[in-house]
Amino acid sequence: MSPATIAGCGALALWAFLALLSRLAAGLPPLQLTAMGFAVGGLVGLAVVAARGGLGALRPPPIAWLHGVGGLFGYHALYFIALALAPAVEANLINYLWPLLIVLLSAPLRGLRLGPARLAGVGLGFLGCALLVGTGASFPPEAIPGFLAALGCAVVWAVYSVTSGTRRLATVPTEAVAGFCLGTAALAVLAHLAFEATVLPDARQAVAVLLLGLGPVGAAFFLWDVGMKRGDPRLLGTLAYAVPVTSTLLLILAGEGAFTAKVVLATLMVTGGGFIAARARA
Repeated sequence: MSPATIAGCGALALWAFLALLSRLAAGLPPLQLTAMGFAVGGLVGLAVVAARGGLGALRPPPIAWLHGVGGLFGYHALYFIALALAPAVEANLINYLWPLLIVLLSAPLRGLRLGPARLAGVGLGFLGCALLVGTGASFPPEAIPGFLAALGCAVVWAVYSVTSGTRRLATVPTEAVAGFCLGTAALAVLAHLAFEATVLPDARQAVAVLLLGLGPVGAAFFLWDVGMKRGDPRLLGTLAYAVPVTSTLLLILAGEGAFTAKVVLATLMVTGGGFIAARARA
């Protein structure tokens, strides 16, 4: 596994903490939480870039700004719309089509070969995710707009991820992600002021926002950019199914749930899918 692919795995590990930290920040409006988290991630990233003398990287071409801010803000805006209009479990299952789409889009957009073993691995990972979050799911007709938003989430993030490594965007330095995070924070502030009432965070919520900004909505995007541009998007797309499983395990350890046979089986399926994909790469 290349160092760039390992960096992408680091992003997946940080995203596993998203649900737990979001629970700690419960009570903050979602768009306000998005704005605060991306502001922390963007400012910390900007400080690191400045310390390394790389502020020139914050002047990428307009297409890169459209791609970066559009991908980050578009995904999160659609995700929150989906959760507001549709049952959370079902919307989350549809959202987790993005790893499968990353694997499938890698062939036409990046010219990377797909084989039966790799497709079997990503399929097994999706089934494990579906078992975990989709058992007993219902799809009421009135929730269709929310389900469409969830599907939009998956498409936006998959396209954003795979196109990060295309010829026109591969040369955009990873340091530019700091600017994309700040641009996303600015858009989230405008949306928050238009649609939500501001809530002053307490100490617990403030710590959760800080950790979110440093990890799942901060460093994770820098690591993911490296993984998508210089790593193996097919393997990362398959391993991404470990995120909902690991996230569930962390919630259980935090007292937010209990171990069940379903959790164990889903973990084995996702792990097996990742192993099959890794062997296919080898």
